[in-house]
Amino acid sequence: MHLDKYVFSQLLEFVDPYQFKKCVDRYGGAYRMRRLPCSQQFRAMVFGQLAYRESLRDTVTCLAAHEEKLYHMGFTQKVARNTLAVANEKRDWRIYRDLAMVLIEQVRPMEPLSKEIVSLNLAGTVYLLDSTVIELCLSTFGWAQFDAQYASIKLNMQLDLNGSVPAFFTIVSGRANDVNFLDELTYEKGAYYCMDKGYLDYRRWHTIHTAGAYFVTRARDNMQVRRLYSHAIDKTTGLLCDQVVVLKDRKSVLRYPGKLRRIKYRDVETSVVYVFVTNDFTSDARTIARVYKYRWQIELFFRWTKQHLKIKNFWGTSANAVKTQLCIAICSYLLLAIVKKRLCLELDLYRMLQITSVSLLDKKRLPELYSVGVPQFDVKSGPEQLLFEGF
Repeated sequence: MHLDKYVFSQLLEFVDPYQFKKCVDRYGGAYRMRRLPCSQQFRAMVFGQLAYRESLRDTVTCLAAHEEKLYHMGFTQKVARNTLAVANEKRDWRIYRDLAMVLIEQVRPMEPLSKEIVSLNLAGTVYLLDSTVIELCLSTFGWAQFDAQYASIKLNMQLDLNGSVPAFFTIVSGRANDVNFLDELTYEKGAYYCMDKGYLDYRRWHTIHTAGAYFVTRARDNMQVRRLYSHAIDKTTGLLCDQVVVLKDRKSVLRYPGKLRRIKYRDVETSVVYVFVTNDFTSDARTIARVYKYRWQIELFFRWTKQHLKIKNFWGTSANAVKTQLCIAICSYLLLAIVKKRLCLELDLYRMLQITSVSLLDKKRLPELYSVGVPQFDVKSGPEQLLFEGF
């Protein structure tokens, strides 16, 4: 029987209190805590994300307007703006990063095989690697200075192509080199790691290879290789060559002493020629080209999150506050993803966000709430509205 819980409370029930407490204890989040526990801080920030609030003051004002409902939303006290601001500044942001990883472990096993994975017919998981730069105001966020005029931070992401679910992420300085992200990953045997030319590093490629995983990337123009032999190809499919090569430069050979596969492919639609490099010598050459083509999914993911989550205007100026907001924004995204998978909804996440933003204080069951949101007409995406169909 439905107990007349608010939609907001029903969504937060997908956060395991035990796992949350482990994250808090790991970084001393409850040490000398007098007001606003981490759980209350998290609830307030998630409310601001899902309700499309513009600032901490906006979030706190909306909560204060429903003071009689706070207890039933899981709050044990009123939320003051200064208290919430101090919590965002002082509480270790890694608490919410680890919580996001817990939510990721919940949603990924629920993913059925996507049409992209089925069409590739690969035995291992396909991961997409990329980063996105989040620009900040230099005068306000001086700690994030990139150069004399700009400030920024960088979100590095490992995205599972099956369902476009984040598998791992880090938040670093905007000046950090993308290739350093490869040192943070734990490589899965048999998995494919697809990345662009910014991740060219022979030593790190060899680390992936020795872990029993595969990498798919593009070759730079100045990459010097020596051809060992070529495979027969059908040029009517767009393939120009399929070669087994080794690196030519002595220093490069010391970093990657093994063989590589070099595939040159012309896109039929755009006539652009691409040169791919991989350590997979068994898959069809066209399959390798299609793996790289699907790398565009992570670009769509970044565009979707920037457009629909509150990660453009930050509600604090310290590095800890900014990273806390980013991690909780990802947690909010994952909560909706879990609901979508648990309820087997056909609704895309953008429409789920729209419905959720105006229904947080409704007393409807989640299946009932999202079942009425299925549109009876086609909505075309344009430059002002991006529908991310990853889920």
